[in-house]
Amino acid sequence: MSFYDEIKSTGWAEVQKDIESRSDADVDSALGTFRSGGVDLGHFMSLLSPAAGNHLERAAGLAHNITRQRFGNTIGLFAPLYLSNFCNNSCAYCGFNCKNPIRRLILTPEQAKAEGLFIRNMGFRSLLLVAGEAPQVASLDYFVETAQTLRPLFPSLGLEIYPMSVEEYRPLIDCGVDGLTVFQETYNETAYELFHLGGKKKDYKWRLETPERGGEAGFRRLGLGALLGLDNWRVEAFLMGLHAKYLMRKYWRAQISISFPRLRPAAGAFEIPQEVSDKDFAQLLIALRLFLPDAGFTLSTREPPQLRDNLLALGITSMSAGSKTDPGGYTHPQAQDAEAQFEISDDRDPGTVAEVIRQKGYEPVWKDWDEALS
Repeated sequence: MSFYDEIKSTGWAEVQKDIESRSDADVDSALGTFRSGGVDLGHFMSLLSPAAGNHLERAAGLAHNITRQRFGNTIGLFAPLYLSNFCNNSCAYCGFNCKNPIRRLILTPEQAKAEGLFIRNMGFRSLLLVAGEAPQVASLDYFVETAQTLRPLFPSLGLEIYPMSVEEYRPLIDCGVDGLTVFQETYNETAYELFHLGGKKKDYKWRLETPERGGEAGFRRLGLGALLGLDNWRVEAFLMGLHAKYLMRKYWRAQISISFPRLRPAAGAFEIPQEVSDKDFAQLLIALRLFLPDAGFTLSTREPPQLRDNLLALGITSMSAGSKTDPGGYTHPQAQDAEAQFEISDDRDPGTVAEVIRQKGYEPVWKDWDEALS
């Protein structure tokens, strides 16, 4: 049974109503009975409720303590490398939307290597390869060749590209790619249809089951997330938590992580349907941490510097820094050869971010994996 089969009878409106009905007493019970193994499903709902907004300081202390217990004082650092902004999909919120009249570019493997060398010289040893979803432009062979070119520079390579089959993922793993990230965007299947207007990405079930195909193929790391702002964040967080728990049970050898991208301005001038405030964002992190003590939590440069710094203590285990979201953006930052996917909020250089991490009492980690140690 896939995760889709497990939740297909879950009613979005019913879950939202249940979460919003929780009381202060329910929140007190959730926090009072918290143990290192995490809260149960009912308590998780309580921690996502409006009532829990009155208990954030107490909950934050528990989230901080359990994260230190599980992950120590370390924060992993990584950088994204955008390979292509060509895309076949028409996603209403995305700058890469195939209907947006933007400058398009795909890097050659040699150009990708130049970007990789630039990123490596900034200190990074963990790289995330990102591309729009256009297999006719960026084929499996292209990703294999590019990964083979970059692998000698980076002990850890991850992918955030179009969903593939188990058989297609295996050659990528064979050439050294160890991580796979796929954002579901929204777990509300009805809303999903409204925002995904064309292309393969319209297939909700195919996308939702992608982490399972990645787990079956053998990726060491599996990442998931929702694009916050498309629908009710409380229900999105609840289903993200269920998804992560499902993957932890089924692919227990893999490291499961969650990302928390909030919608940012991008080409197309998409209006955010449901704003997620900074307080909401903090509550979401805390609730998920108390439900998933062993999951990695990743925070991107979508968020502004001060907020990123303040969220460190609430369960974050890895961060991007110095990011560029356009192909070629590291080596040709002024060229404007290609449009960015979205605007970043934290444009501090990686060294500055690392120093802030130290000042907050953590140790920035540029490299946490080497195949020789496996």
